[in-house]
Amino acid sequence: MALVPVLIFNYVGFELPSTAAEEMTNPKRDLPLSILRSGMASLVLYGGPILGILFVLPSERIGSLGGFIDACKAVFTVYGGHISADGAVTLTGFGSVLGSIAAAGMIVGVLTSGVTWAMGAHRAQAVACADGAGPAWLGRFSERHGTPVRVNLLSAVLASLLLIVALNLTDGDGEKYFAAGLGLTISTTFISYVITFPSLLVLRRKYPDTPRPYRVPGGRAGAWVVTVLATGLVAFTVVVLIWPGFGVGWFGTDGSSAASLPESFAGQRLQYTLSQVLPLLLFIGVGLLFAVLGAPARRRGRAAGAAAARAERGEGAGEPAALSVEP
Repeated sequence: MALVPVLIFNYVGFELPSTAAEEMTNPKRDLPLSILRSGMASLVLYGGPILGILFVLPSERIGSLGGFIDACKAVFTVYGGHISADGAVTLTGFGSVLGSIAAAGMIVGVLTSGVTWAMGAHRAQAVACADGAGPAWLGRFSERHGTPVRVNLLSAVLASLLLIVALNLTDGDGEKYFAAGLGLTISTTFISYVITFPSLLVLRRKYPDTPRPYRVPGGRAGAWVVTVLATGLVAFTVVVLIWPGFGVGWFGTDGSSAASLPESFAGQRLQYTLSQVLPLLLFIGVGLLFAVLGAPARRRGRAAGAAAARAERGEGAGEPAALSVEP
């Protein structure tokens, strides 16, 4: 139960390239292939290190923050270093060199992973703002770079502020910061999926004749099965993250839900819950503010759509052409 959020989080985000479908030569062919290739690669690239960690480290030494690093260090001791009785690893000689290379590689890997995901998410946010889900000025793309620079900069500022606040709230405790930050990152991502996944059924019902380059097989029944499974998993994940231990004991286990708290928050249920709920309330407030600021763009979009519909029906002959409004 405790691992469900992290495991599912490993396999979301593959749909992000679809936000740039209009820039692809043949998105009907390229998008499914890219999602399939990246999914298979992720399965191997996640599964390989996890298997290696399980082979190298005793189960009691596998943690959410240091497990991968501890496994690397333990392996590198064969080139120089030792493991003390309390499990501490000291690298020397060539082992220390390999450890430095691995550390640099991990930093670059985390950075590039975060940047590529941010690129897709920022683009989706900018397009949503242009459509009226937020302030229109955030929906503008740079003519020079073709990227949503305003959303990029705003995201960087907000991320920096959250980092500073989180580190102060946790008194600089890396374990606490990691646990709270990871939980919040996953829950905010999955809350959006709780709303997004059911849209499959809604769009199928409202626009049944719309051409769809890729469809879930099985007709209405297939769409319901996929939607219920996907939405149920992400909804359960959000609940488990906000209240760790939810579901513990359902299947005859003797564990306590309190024991499911991150180790760094042991015995601190209130503190952990506040670390998740307060930022979520802040984000909901920002979303509501964006909805208010995006109202003018939504009104313009509805007016333009109505004018286009009248034009298709041949109505409004002799009237001035409707002005097109750039978002």
